[in-house]
Amino acid sequence: MAGAWTRSATATRLAVAPGHWPIATFTVNLIGALILGALLETLSRQTTDRPWMSRLRLLAGTGFCGALTTYSTLAVEVDLLTRGHHLALAGAYALTSVGLGLLATATGIAAASTIRGRR
Repeated sequence: MAGAWTRSATATRLAVAPGHWPIATFTVNLIGALILGALLETLSRQTTDRPWMSRLRLLAGTGFCGALTTYSTLAVEVDLLTRGHHLALAGAYALTSVGLGLLATATGIAAASTIRGRR
C-alpha cells in the first residue's frame, strides 16, 4: 500500500502535459530499481536464510517496490506518445527507462555490496 501511495503522490506532484517526458513514472521506476537492487544484494549476502529475510523480501521487494514501480504505465505512456506522433520521445523514453533502470539496479547492488564490505 505504501508503494502505491508513493507512486500516486509522485504522479500528482510531477504531472506533465501530454506529449512530454513522463517524469513521474520514470522517477518511481528508477527509485524502485535502485531499492530492489540494494535489497536483494543485501539479502543474498546473508550466510543463512532466516524466516525474517523472506518476509522482508516480500514486504519491501514484492510489496513496496512492486507497488511503487509500474511497467504497465511505462508501456501505456510509450503507446500514448507514439499515438500522439512523438515517436522520437517515445523511443527515447522507453530505451532510457530500461537502460537507466538497469544502471539503477546495478548501483543499488554496488552500494549494498560496498556498505556490506565496510562491516
